[in-house]
Amino acid sequence: MGMRGIHTSINDIRRAIFAEVAKLSYNYKEGDLSEMELIPYRIIPGEVSRYRESVFLERAIVRERMRLAMGLPLRKASEHAPVSTGAEECVHPEKYYQPPLINIIKFACHSCPDNKVVISDQCQGCLARPCSQVCPKDAIYFEKGQAHIDESKCVKCGRCMGVCQYGVILRLERPCAKACGMKAIITDEFGRAEINQDKCVSCGMCLANCPFGAIADKAQIFQCIQAIRSEVPVYAAIAPAVAGQFGKDLAPEKMRSAFKALGFHDMVEVAIGADLCTLQEAEDFINEVPDKLPFMGTSCCPAWSVMAKKEFPQFAECISMALTPMVLTGRLLKKEHPGCKVAFVGPCAAKKLEASRKSIRSDIDFVLTFEEVLGMFEAKEVDFNALESMEVPNSASADGRGFAVSGGVASAVVNCIKHTHPERVVNVAYAEGLDNCRKMLQLAKAGKYNGYLLEGMGCPGGCVGGAGTVELISQAANEVNKIKKKTEKAHAYESEFESILPQLEE
Repeated sequence: MGMRGIHTSINDIRRAIFAEVAKLSYNYKEGDLSEMELIPYRIIPGEVSRYRESVFLERAIVRERMRLAMGLPLRKASEHAPVSTGAEECVHPEKYYQPPLINIIKFACHSCPDNKVVISDQCQGCLARPCSQVCPKDAIYFEKGQAHIDESKCVKCGRCMGVCQYGVILRLERPCAKACGMKAIITDEFGRAEINQDKCVSCGMCLANCPFGAIADKAQIFQCIQAIRSEVPVYAAIAPAVAGQFGKDLAPEKMRSAFKALGFHDMVEVAIGADLCTLQEAEDFINEVPDKLPFMGTSCCPAWSVMAKKEFPQFAECISMALTPMVLTGRLLKKEHPGCKVAFVGPCAAKKLEASRKSIRSDIDFVLTFEEVLGMFEAKEVDFNALESMEVPNSASADGRGFAVSGGVASAVVNCIKHTHPERVVNVAYAEGLDNCRKMLQLAKAGKYNGYLLEGMGCPGGCVGGAGTVELISQAANEVNKIKKKTEKAHAYESEFESILPQLEE
């Protein structure tokens, strides 16, 4: 599960950067970004480093994090330029960030050992020496009564690990590579991590699991706030995984006031779009499986659907063509309030990529993560306790709100099918984490899932485990379930927007 839910210094630095970029945007006066030069000194004050070998390195890393948080490209250590280089173009809300979305700040990378079997100094130098007996390459030798591994011979099979009675033989893996379900992390010529962009689907799991905070995605905090400050109304569309992400002080009934305090015109739940997506997927499933397609995969997780189409192109048609909850909510808002802008606020890095696709650009203007929005609350000094309670309009169904947790999408769709076709039996399989999603598709390829509905989620636990979340995954899932229990409408087919779904699909 990694470090999620444990508050570390990396969370503090990220939050401070998001708050500073938000402040910069709220106070921005045409053409003046000189403040960018001062921010690294506010975040890393003084002369003594706290985390790394020097305060200069710490500030250099903060500069690159700040650039990424403003949507600007990363710079190498060999480039010399003011931190605000190129920032002028980036302040316009229309600017979409340039790929790649997920970036490794090379001089923050620890060059971790990757897939190396090591014997710790706690080896007891036992008489039996089972480690050397099972080693197929004769790679284990003894010196001063302790076992050692000859790197040049070791094939990392791990047999020695299994037989050591003391459990002192370890496999060291790069945390980012271990977390990557796409095997997209490679090593550069200096032994630092590098992302193979052809394989990366921007799920952000590497970012959430790097204990050196060397990986960051680009953000649109600055641009979104510029839009908020303009004449155009900007609506916040909040993903169902929000439950509990802003801490205990922000009660669900104060959520709408909180977003208004940031300057948003109003807030709606993406769960209303989830209800519409459910209706669409249920209809697709009934019409297409098993007559036209052997199985159907859900559409809402972009990391899963991109992986599925990339690695199993023969089944590309089997991933539902239904519009995602984010897109349906954006379309609904723009239909009701022509000319408005929409910021999707969610747990997900891959949604940033989904929103920048040409076909979706007009539906969603900005994507922010919960963690980035926490920085905005800090910048505006929003006191959650002082906010008034406001009802959230167009309340979604419990099933729609359940999209945030693994298994939730599939069960919402099944409930819909049961309603319209009570005689129909729907078999379901679901997977969380891209490694497991791949295994599920391999079984589907072997014909094990004919007639099934398959739900894929790129993150552990579903959206509640996304790269932009801060809460412990199990705790976040509990919070979602608490909100579901209090929800009046149970199922997606109770949506009041069902009648306009055909217009949104056009």
